Amino acid sequence: MADWEIRKLHILRTLRERGTVTATAEALRMTPSAVSQQLTNLSRQLGVDLLRAEGRRVRLTDAALLVLRHADAVFERLERAEAELAAYTRGEAGEVRVGAFPTAVPALVVPAVTALRAAHPGVTVRVREAEAREAYELLGGGDVDLALSLAAQAPSAVDPRFTRVPLLADPLDAALPRGHPLAAAEDLRLADLAAEPWIFGDGGPWADITRAACEAAGFRPHRGHAATGWTAILAMVEAGMGVALVPRMAAADRDGVAMRELRADRPVRHVVAAVRRGAGDAPAIRRVLTALRTAAAALA
Repeated sequence: MADWEIRKLHILRTLRERGTVTATAEALRMTPSAVSQQLTNLSRQLGVDLLRAEGRRVRLTDAALLVLRHADAVFERLERAEAELAAYTRGEAGEVRVGAFPTAVPALVVPAVTALRAAHPGVTVRVREAEAREAYELLGGGDVDLALSLAAQAPSAVDPRFTRVPLLADPLDAALPRGHPLAAAEDLRLADLAAEPWIFGDGGPWADITRAACEAAGFRPHRGHAATGWTAILAMVEAGMGVALVPRMAAADRDGVAMRELRADRPVRHVVAAVRRGAGDAPAIRRVLTALRTAAAALA
């Protein structure tokens, strides 16, 4: 029987994800030569070529992809075994490390942690603020147990490494200066604001969401000012410099800002949680997911 070493399979899996030996070495805190040596040993042990040189890069062979299909199942089973062992040895006690994007921390994570402290004091939550890319790198590397992001920034639902859990369809409201003629208009539609200067960033998911929502309403938004932080955006709206779309979970009370619900063509952004595939069976992680769902339902 071939010698299937978990450590070496993990290195091969990481190479598939990172693309180069150098990036794999950085991710695993190894030297490139050590990565190459371990993969060469694995190739020899399995009796197949796993890598093919293409110039200065390497490519996974069909045999390597076959091995990885089985390795993904092996890692899932190991996660499930660890989860079941945690259920046996700790019951409801345990630590869950959460990586979450900035607006999710006060809106979802903090209420969930507060509820858990009262209902399940043995479950400890460690929170790390992180944008989607970093959060999923941390999740894949085992540095966090649960990641929160926008669905648009999450890995594919068929990614063999992760299980996605829908949490919230977060409505986007229109932010207008309090004295704007449309601030008190009945049945405000997004298209009513087509001629206004808009405030959103140069790029990234929020700029894409704003443009997509406006285009779905029949117009391309004219950006009057560029900003990415909600404090800056709402301050400019309050000063009468333009209008903006603001997710409800990020909105803050400002005397000079009118937050208007868009009923007819209300856009939403979807928030998801993700865990490593198989790890969702761990009781502490289940508790945190349940608390996050409850917080999301209250927010909705």
